[in-house]
Amino acid sequence: MNDSAKPLSPDDLGHRISEVFDLIGALYRRGLRKLEQGEEVEGVSVGVRSVLVLLHRYGSMTVPQMGRVMTLTRQFVQRMVNDAAARGWVEAIPNPAHQRSSLIRITGEGEAVITAILEREHALNRQVGGDLTDDELQACVHVLKQMLQTFDHVDMDVN
Repeated sequence: MNDSAKPLSPDDLGHRISEVFDLIGALYRRGLRKLEQGEEVEGVSVGVRSVLVLLHRYGSMTVPQMGRVMTLTRQFVQRMVNDAAARGWVEAIPNPAHQRSSLIRITGEGEAVITAILEREHALNRQVGGDLTDDELQACVHVLKQMLQTFDHVDMDVN
């Protein structure tokens, strides 16, 4: 085993993880700007896009459930749901498990909008260079999940 394959000391790990956070921050900000540019095309804010993606991928959910998954406040998610509902992209339906908390379901029009957005984003993601391998991407996901677990205890105020 060469030195680069050995686990890092906590001090060295801390410095390297800081580098990763710096890159994630830059990637997030640039990605957000790109998504906002797409808003001009589809008319979908980043927040509404997040709600539509969640419903597209996982099916109907309550606003509190969406808030927990996205680690966002229920109030913010409710505003995004209201915006999406005003455009006809989502609708509230009865929740058999909880009378006072409706399920939010994506509509056919919402599916069409988010499918177009995801296709545009997929075309952009296909342009990532570096001849990346599946093993490299699996390692990246593994590292990011480990970093995320570090903050599992952080209160995100998502009541």
